[in-house]
Amino acid sequence: MATLKPFKALRYTEKAGDMKNLACPPYDIISDKQYEELLENSRYNVIRLELPKEGEDVYATAAATLQEWVDNGILAQDQTEGLYLYREEFEISGQRKSICGIIGAVQLEEFSKGIILPHENTLSAAKEDRFNLMCATGCNFSLIYSLYFDEDKNTLQKCEDAVKDTKPFASFCDGDGVTHTFYKIENTDEICQDFADKKLFIADGHHRYETALRYRDTKQTDGSRYVMMMLVPMESDGLVVLPTHRVIKNSENFDAAKLLKNCGEYFDITEMPSKAAAENALQEVYDGGKIGFVFYCKGKFYTLTVKDQNAQKALTKGVESPVDELDVTVLHTGILERFLGIDLQVLKGGERVEYYKQADDAVKRADDCDCAFLLNPTRVKQIADVASAGGKMPQKSTYFYPKLITGPVMRKID
Repeated sequence: MATLKPFKALRYTEKAGDMKNLACPPYDIISDKQYEELLENSRYNVIRLELPKEGEDVYATAAATLQEWVDNGILAQDQTEGLYLYREEFEISGQRKSICGIIGAVQLEEFSKGIILPHENTLSAAKEDRFNLMCATGCNFSLIYSLYFDEDKNTLQKCEDAVKDTKPFASFCDGDGVTHTFYKIENTDEICQDFADKKLFIADGHHRYETALRYRDTKQTDGSRYVMMMLVPMESDGLVVLPTHRVIKNSENFDAAKLLKNCGEYFDITEMPSKAAAENALQEVYDGGKIGFVFYCKGKFYTLTVKDQNAQKALTKGVESPVDELDVTVLHTGILERFLGIDLQVLKGGERVEYYKQADDAVKRADDCDCAFLLNPTRVKQIADVASAGGKMPQKSTYFYPKLITGPVMRKID
């Protein structure tokens, strides 16, 4: 099964300054404004390596910047190998939560082996960018986020025990109020052995994992056989998955009334007096274990709840699998493809669907487009079920919150 090993992390030194000013969110959620703010925080912010924009060849510039920082003592590699414990503490919906995981080097495996399992489809453009950066710098800057089953939580407890009498080498609160704390674990043999019988489920970082496979096959070095990962127990009380809402645009002669009439064969449809009422009804759908959405168009909100199992099978073309139990699959296959002509190929083109984390943003944007669909989040168990069955969810099916920070722990591949 999974092979985990320690490594010598590449880390910022005291010379670089406050870690709060050096770290950055994942590259793919950083706006142009946030990019500039990160650079204002520090000229040594890791964003210059993770999302390079300087020079005629941005990848070559990133490589030169990395080498300059190492030469000048801004970054230094640990003298000894280790695993790294990473804890995030945050507040959501009025509740204080935390997640804790193990950072290590994980041996790359083809998905077909069933050892490391994906749950989402990927896009080639993003993978090409990550591959060019990896080839230029020879470095893992950000963490792939993976889950594993640890019913008794023994493995994570061993990590907690290993650092209970040590001070973190980094601890800071970011602009979103999330506290990030990092420790180094020196004695790693028993922890690594625990993963010999475990499968890993990629939660976030599918593009980077597939890029790492390509890099391994290209370089064929010992270091390229591994990639840096954060491993979190599936049973963690702090795991939070948020929905990603869809806005539909550029439809030819879009007709909301016709769409609702078509949906009426498969869904119970109720017009709601307000957005708040619609979202409350959507929560009831989730709590009841049912499948449904909020449909918004030109100031009006409707709840669409799948009538029964027969309706669900019809919407998902009668194929029974964990993927077909997902709200997002029913939406994509049963409504977007069936009634709006948005199949997988059209989705990849990106001209018909936009994705929003905040319902308010989706509703506001929909007033200038055709309509919006507000979704419930995918359940963590569903993610594991889909991956275990070898299925793939539509793109943007999951949004794990909070995102893992980039910067405190990096890995030179060779």
